[in-house]
Amino acid sequence: MKWKGRRQSTNVEDARGKRVVAGAATGGMLLNFVGRTFGMKGIIIVVVLGIIGWQIGLFDPSALLGGSQVQETEYQPSPEEEETLAFVKTVLADTEDIWTRQFQAENLGSYSPPALVVFSGQYPTGCGTGDARMGPFYCPADRKVYIDLSFYDELEREFQAPGDFAQAYVIAHEVGHHIQNLLGISEEVARLRGRPDYNQYSVRLELQADYLAGVWANHNRQYLERGDIEEAMRAANQIGDDAIQSRTQGRIVPHAFTHGTSEQRMRWFNRGLQSGLVREGDTFEMPYDSL
Repeated sequence: MKWKGRRQSTNVEDARGKRVVAGAATGGMLLNFVGRTFGMKGIIIVVVLGIIGWQIGLFDPSALLGGSQVQETEYQPSPEEEETLAFVKTVLADTEDIWTRQFQAENLGSYSPPALVVFSGQYPTGCGTGDARMGPFYCPADRKVYIDLSFYDELEREFQAPGDFAQAYVIAHEVGHHIQNLLGISEEVARLRGRPDYNQYSVRLELQADYLAGVWANHNRQYLERGDIEEAMRAANQIGDDAIQSRTQGRIVPHAFTHGTSEQRMRWFNRGLQSGLVREGDTFEMPYDSL
């Protein structure tokens, strides 16, 4: 991918020098105050509101029941890591430019880009404490994408998916979740949490994010190089639910899928790549078995 010397996003928060410190005392003081003031009923109401807020993605109940504090530490990144950060900023800038134009072209309203937080280890988010072991993720509550850059080493080493465009695909997928949030799709799916078939809706959501990553790639062709699409497809293939389950537990459990199979993830990315249009990526209308 041709990225050096191009515009870098300023919408990136560098939190690599910050560390999470548990803060359970705050939550304990809050519940103690509520109990003394309103009694047990008050505590029950607070807990119920926390559960509801978590289910619809408004906030993390851990912030209510303890939360976390951030402590500044010294952090000295390597030159290689700094180059990766520059790459990430460039990819995010690409998504900002492309989705701003595409929202206008498809009459989807005004595009409000997400912030991207680069952290190391753990970091508090509006959706709970982010952990590097979770991989990159998007939080609808604070509208931010979170990534620990060490994930890219894992993507190459553990998932056998090297290449800068494989790395770009990961960011584009998470920005796809932001678009779903802007369009109200994420909220609709969040309301279904707790249903027996909720995992199927999670798969639909993830495949649509893959499709949107493909739409982004379609409009980014001028910067693509030979082999870039293959890198993205290889990454999609390696992080399918069936591939991960087979690698980690030695068997495939379809009813436990949350992101889709390798074949589905590659196919929906390719659909977006060929289409270039948001409106052709509805993964919610067709029968689940047809995905």
